[in-house]
Amino acid sequence: MFFRMIRRSFLEARRRKVIAIMTVALAASLITTLLDLSVDVGDKMAKELKAYGSNISIVPKSESIPLKIGGIDFNPLKGRDYLREKNLANIKDIFWSNNIVGFTPFLQVPVELKGQDTRLPLIGTYFDKSFPLPSDELYRTGATLTHPYWDVSGAWPDDESANEVLVGKSLARRLDLAVGNELPLVAAERDEESAGPLTVTVTGILSTGETEDDAILAPLSVVQGFAGLEGKVQRVSVSALTIPENNLSRKAQRDPDSLSSSEYDVWYCSAFVSSIAHQLNEALPDASANPVWQVANAEGAIIGKLQVLMLVVTLAAFVSSAMGVSSLINTSVMERAAEIGLLKALGAAKWQILLLFQSEAMLIGLIGGLLGLMLGSGLSQIVGWTVFGSALAFHPIIIPVVLLVSIAIAFVGSIVPSRSIARLMPVEVLYGRK
Repeated sequence: MFFRMIRRSFLEARRRKVIAIMTVALAASLITTLLDLSVDVGDKMAKELKAYGSNISIVPKSESIPLKIGGIDFNPLKGRDYLREKNLANIKDIFWSNNIVGFTPFLQVPVELKGQDTRLPLIGTYFDKSFPLPSDELYRTGATLTHPYWDVSGAWPDDESANEVLVGKSLARRLDLAVGNELPLVAAERDEESAGPLTVTVTGILSTGETEDDAILAPLSVVQGFAGLEGKVQRVSVSALTIPENNLSRKAQRDPDSLSSSEYDVWYCSAFVSSIAHQLNEALPDASANPVWQVANAEGAIIGKLQVLMLVVTLAAFVSSAMGVSSLINTSVMERAAEIGLLKALGAAKWQILLLFQSEAMLIGLIGGLLGLMLGSGLSQIVGWTVFGSALAFHPIIIPVVLLVSIAIAFVGSIVPSRSIARLMPVEVLYGRK
């Protein structure tokens, strides 16, 4: 009997029911899109923010010893200690190895132009180097991954070449250099291990807005051989996908030993920049990995603000939809006042009448939620391709969440009309109908 009454009640005033369903469906589609984004926005935005550069710097452990007096660094080992290139594969052998987008080693030595007494920095690095790993034989890494903001006018050097280089735009302007020019280089600090003169060809002009604008950049192997430093690097820039820091990670930064075992496990198994740097220190015992906080904090702040914005929009959609459903149900209650009064006069309990209307409201929420899921899934893909240039992954957990939220919208919208039902008195309603 009860289900027959719900079916009859739901099929009456169909136009109003359709409007209520569409109201819930629009809110559900927006919530579906925002949930899709909120799940993927961390990874998507982290990838987009990689354009600002690497967020972890690795240097020899000796260089991390603070020996500054009056703002001057007196560390005698600074610039004289090296990392081993063969150990760089360990960077991709940590717990969060899949979050390591790429790494780029650097080795800087002073050089002079042959016949001139002008000292210039020659920087060896990876541009787009093949770096086979046990887990990925086709892995490639270098500045094109970790420093995507580097702008090259011309062509990138081949990492396997013996004489191709980039010249910083400031240096190129000062020396009046262009693509195709040759430069004869000699070591500024000559010793027995240094190679003889090196003639290089400019393949591109580099613009970074940083110190590289006044330098010459060559494949790492070329600089190592030229300086007699085979297999050695001075520092490594690492680009990693991370999540915003929280109170736990900040506590770990101050003192990891202060964490309880459960806190340590949570921190270690979360993609915080601090935990990834900690794991890199474990993988490279002779090195010191430190977050580049200017980049890491900017990423966390932007992602955090986006997630708050999406939460606010979701709450606004919930409230506005609930108000719309409430208005439609309230109108339905007024139109069916005589029916409600008759039910009360025949002995129907107040809770039974409320259950009838709230069941109808929740049915509206369920249908609207299903429609919203389909609309929102399509909309999220449009947003993904438009904003990020790739599709957003659909997460099955979103289905029950959206359906529950849609039913909650309809239920909340039925609360105010329920008070109107409670105030209706059979005698007054039926007498008024007379």
